[in-house]
Amino acid sequence: MNCLYCQEVIEQHVTWSTLFQANRTRLCEPCADQIEKISSAICQRCGRAMKENSICQDCEQWDKTADFQHVLTYNRSLYCYNEFMQEVITKWKYRGDYQLREIFQHDIDISLPTFFPIKDITIVPIPLTEERLYERAFNQSEAIAEMIAKKWNRPIETILKRKAQFSEKQSKKSRKERLNTTNPFLLTKSLEKEVLLVDDIYTTGMTIHHAAKQLKAAGCPKVYSFTLIR
Repeated sequence: MNCLYCQEVIEQHVTWSTLFQANRTRLCEPCADQIEKISSAICQRCGRAMKENSICQDCEQWDKTADFQHVLTYNRSLYCYNEFMQEVITKWKYRGDYQLREIFQHDIDISLPTFFPIKDITIVPIPLTEERLYERAFNQSEAIAEMIAKKWNRPIETILKRKAQFSEKQSKKSRKERLNTTNPFLLTKSLEKEVLLVDDIYTTGMTIHHAAKQLKAAGCPKVYSFTLIR
């Protein structure tokens, strides 16, 4: 078996235990060691790593912003955005190495039930514009949503659409530019159910909060969000 990221052969003494481990991670040990998982101490609202469980300053500001108070119940994420994870996401999202999503499957499977009430939730992926979807050939948020839906047999509703004029990459914008923008999303139908928004990265939280605002306004009683990376 080869490492999904570096393609080196995963060498190990084969036992039932090590065989299960290799199939589970799909990464060689040097690559797996570079992934930094978020520990148990987090911001209770956005899920960022903290020294102790509390509410971070960013989330305190969200609570003081009239347009976005109470639109998002909470976000949870799996990984910190370190240099290695940045390289993984670049290779997966921008260079089209679709198979790399398998790296995340095991952690998603074991973590999601502890994060959210999966049993009663509907999955809504964050959309791309048609232009961005054409460039990448797939929507990374839908790829993550499909992994969740497959494991937990939950429906996916692609009811959010991104307005065509909001096609500039978020990674090219400053924090101030991201925070000072109009809502880029349209809702194609109402959904009066609890929702799990899905995206790859939570940076400022603006994308998630804009999407959550639209869903709450259309009747969703609670909106949670899951991102791979915080």
